[in-house]
Amino acid sequence: MKIFVCIKQVPGVSEVRINPNTNTLIREGIPSITNPFDKNAIELALTIKEKHGAEVIAISMGPPQAEEVLREALAMGVDRAFLLTDRAFAGADTLATSYTLSIAIKKILKESKERRNYLVICGAQATDGDTGQVGPELAEELKIPQITYVQKFELNENKIIVERVFRSEEVVIIESRLPALISVLKEINNPRYPTTSGIVDAYSKKEVVHFDAEALKPNKSKIGLSGSMTEVWKIFIPERKEEQIVLKGSKEEIAKELCKNLKNDKIL
Repeated sequence: MKIFVCIKQVPGVSEVRINPNTNTLIREGIPSITNPFDKNAIELALTIKEKHGAEVIAISMGPPQAEEVLREALAMGVDRAFLLTDRAFAGADTLATSYTLSIAIKKILKESKERRNYLVICGAQATDGDTGQVGPELAEELKIPQITYVQKFELNENKIIVERVFRSEEVVIIESRLPALISVLKEINNPRYPTTSGIVDAYSKKEVVHFDAEALKPNKSKIGLSGSMTEVWKIFIPERKEEQIVLKGSKEEIAKELCKNLKNDKIL
């Protein structure tokens, strides 16, 4: 069985800066980390591997420096890692990204003896874009079932059984046969830390394979800017309102005043 984990390098700061001319994130000079949700995806893949046996493959798309998050995944216990990096991939939105990831997965499967019994795991969303769209779009490109917002997972031979968060207070149990794609929430597990030996092996014994556009042979109209259907008009950081209201009095008086303020603000 093969498990593909899609991971992303994101800015390691809580407040990002935006280029006003291009409406893109400023990444220069900003430390980068593995998207936190993707670490939960890695942990689930490694747990499945330890319990059932599997080959765990990490895939990321980004500039050459994104290799660092793949090295971290290898240090955690991932078996193989692939970086999709090429200037032709730059400027991709979620649609172009999912297409590029899909042809890489198809290429790896084509070169493998095991082409049908596989699982793709993504984090529920990335902390920079926060759209949660890549997972479902990737499943559509691969033509496999997809289940999002997974908080519990079980594998029974070639069938998965998951708990999916549905609305704020509802959970549904869904079964699906493999191959399938799931996106996981942070509640599903606690990601492990790389061991010292794992870090050493990740840099001395394991390889991050680079795939460029020539290696993947994509439809050029579906990658990078040309394959992106999203047009960003403006990105901005909302201004924080410093005005605060402190309510005093009894519980009844505070509740009454709070309701009055909410009505005035047209929230109620």
